[in-house]
Formats: sequence, C-alpha cells, structure tokens
Amino acid sequence: MNLQSDDFELFQLRRQFAQDASVLDARWKDLQREAHPDRFAAQGAAAQRVAMQWSVRINEAYQRLRDPLKRAAYLCELGGAAVNAENNTAMPAAFLMQQMEWREELEDASDLSRLESLSREVIQARRVALEACGQAIDQLQDFKTAVGHVRALMFIERFSEEVNARIDASHDAMDSADRGQ
Repeated sequence: MNLQSDDFELFQLRRQFAQDASVLDARWKDLQREAHPDRFAAQGAAAQRVAMQWSVRINEAYQRLRDPLKRAAYLCELGGAAVNAENNTAMPAAFLMQQMEWREELEDASDLSRLESLSREVIQARRVALEACGQAIDQLQDFKTAVGHVRALMFIERFSEEVNARIDASHDAMDSADRGQ
C-alpha cells in the first residue's frame, strides 16, 4: 500500500462514479484486515502506529467512496474541477426556481401526506441528478459539468434532510396526540 495513492488506487478500483457496493465493502474489509494494528503487535509500537495511520486512511477513503455525493466530488477534484461549494454557489436558473418552489411547498405543507409527496419528489430529483452526474463523469469525462450536478446534489441532500425532519416531527406530533387520548 502507498500513502500517496488516491482512494481508487488504494481500493484497487477503476476511477469511475459507478461502483459496486459489495465489491467496495469486501475490499474495505480486506484492507482493514491487512492494516489492523494487532497484526503488527510483535513489531513494536512504531509499526502499530503506522498500521493505525493506515487504518484511518482506509476508513477515510471508504467513507468517501461509498457515498455517491462524496465520490462524485472527489472524482471531480481528481479530474481537475474542484467543487468549491463554499466559494462558488452558481446554479442554473431552472434549478434555483425549483429550490424556491420546494421551499415554498415545505413552508406550506400542513399535513403528512404533502410532506411525504414532497419527499418522493426530492428523492426522484436526487436519482436524476445522480444519473446525470454519473453520465458526466463516466461517459463524458466532463468534470466541469459534473461539478454543477454535485452542487445540485448537495442542495438536494440538505433539503431532503429538512423534509425528513419535518416528517419526523409530524410523526412525533401524531404519536403524542395518540398517547394523549
């Protein structure tokens, strides 16, 4: 293993967006077994520290590779197009309009069925954005276009969390009301 390897090299995977989760999981387990500090107990404290560093590096790579959004952002960076979400928030006008509509819909949602309908819509938008991101990276090798999809996915993820929090709060309110009767 080489500390200078990118995550894909470390896991011996093709540098692409589409990944088989079971292959990724199996490779992570193999790497963790290879680098586990207990395997280096007889070699002393220095060898165990190095093994611990490897274990941390393997876990960080695994977290980045198994999450589609993180994997896409990482691939964009490797392709020379950093996402820079904190400095660059430019988005297409149509996506900005969609964001405003979703925000209004979330604010106006007064019952669970409207929240769940919004959640389904956001899940579908996430699927579409992931597919577009995968196509831009894997088929077109167009990392600048992929960056736009990654930024959209970042918003979609945050918004989905807000919708789910509202759904959870709605469920909690219904449970409290049921117990109060």
